[in-house]
Amino acid sequence: MTNHEALMRRAMHMADTARLRARPNPWVGAVVVCVSGAVYEGATQVPGSPHAEIEAMNGARLAGDSLVGATIYTTLEPCSHTGRTGPCAQAIIDSGITHVVAAIADPDEKVAGRGFAMLSAAGITVTQGVCADEVCAQLAPYLHHRRTGRPFVMLKMASTIDARTSIPNGPRWITGEEARVRVHQLRAESDAILVGAGTVRTDDPELTVRHVDGPSPRRIVLSHQPIADTAKVQPCTTWSEDLDSLLDTLGSEGVLQLMVEGGPTVATTFHERALINRYVFHIAPTVSGSDDAPGVFVGNDAMPLTDCTLVSAAAYGADLEIVLDTPREKVVTP
Repeated sequence: MTNHEALMRRAMHMADTARLRARPNPWVGAVVVCVSGAVYEGATQVPGSPHAEIEAMNGARLAGDSLVGATIYTTLEPCSHTGRTGPCAQAIIDSGITHVVAAIADPDEKVAGRGFAMLSAAGITVTQGVCADEVCAQLAPYLHHRRTGRPFVMLKMASTIDARTSIPNGPRWITGEEARVRVHQLRAESDAILVGAGTVRTDDPELTVRHVDGPSPRRIVLSHQPIADTAKVQPCTTWSEDLDSLLDTLGSEGVLQLMVEGGPTVATTFHERALINRYVFHIAPTVSGSDDAPGVFVGNDAMPLTDCTLVSAAAYGADLEIVLDTPREKVVTP
């Protein structure tokens, strides 16, 4: 591992701390290495507050350190436009920093290389592509949204080891407590969560974040009828139009990640229309004991996932989580 990579991974760690507060902005981390050898870290704050680069630079200033000649590591290209905050690229130029090391360019049309161009024009050395693949994975929902205008769709399904989604006359939950806590973490990382009307009628779910600290996502129910005021999912948005229009609408409203947590019918509909970016399967070490219990998907046609990439496999208590991603654009660096 090079020193650049080690410091970029330190910036990535800082970015992870910003995941739940930064949206709809990207969760970015930054590390400043001053000529003195001192290192200062920063992460994106809530919208309207300082970005990661400013936080790291402010840390140096508060410590009385000089930024002249320093190097800054940032997981994403510094912004070049004025929004709720000023452009980070200009702040870096004004600070006296002489080297910017970045993982990837920002595909947002307001940036898209302009931040790097500003820095280079000011005589600052710009190094791109350090840990690029890893940062692309970390920022996958944001990058997908900026490139397509739609949210990153994550399907989460729980099943028995024989791929059934219920146990007749069995417990309400197939998986154990640790896996359910993990689901709440995934909810907290999502801007919206979606189920079908059948799930609301059968399970009366809340779809909120309760077992971890974090914001609850906006709740959406696919239904042609109003949802009862007494349903635990309220307040929710009902949607009766096509799914493409839904994704376009949510994207325009700043939803970066949509978590689909419905039943097999909803899962199959998203899958057949190739609208899923990430599959999260939670598999319990139990057998349903019934050929009539619904499977993860419905229908008689094969549904291969051979084009997907295995992202991770992890144990949560006795349950297994398998995460698969559909193909996405390969990172191209200078």
